[in-house]
Amino acid sequence: VQLQASGGGLVQVGESLKLSCAFSGDIFSSYVMNWYRQTPGKQREWLAAATIHGIVNYADSVTGRFIISRDDVKNTVSLQMNSLKPDDTAVYYCNAKSRRTNRDTWGQGTQVTVSS
Repeated sequence: VQLQASGGGLVQVGESLKLSCAFSGDIFSSYVMNWYRQTPGKQREWLAAATIHGIVNYADSVTGRFIISRDDVKNTVSLQMNSLKPDDTAVYYCNAKSRRTNRDTWGQGTQVTVSS
């Protein structure tokens, strides 16, 4: 499995940004897709998950601001981030968790910087 994330960048407080992640190498529907983020010195933080059944879940820190969605035709997952805050500054990672083996695959990470 390979994941290619894109869409990071520098934005101002209150602005929006959309991250995308392209999945390849296996059957997309066999994976739960997740987004995580990490800042220096901290553990990677889970943000959101989307299953093939349309079920989505969010961490409290992003509920109401971030929206995860998956396209099961294009094999992509995206993260729409709204009302961004300086605390959202981090490297964002796409993750695919196999429903069969529970194995995790990570994308390369994309930097998001929110400037005040």
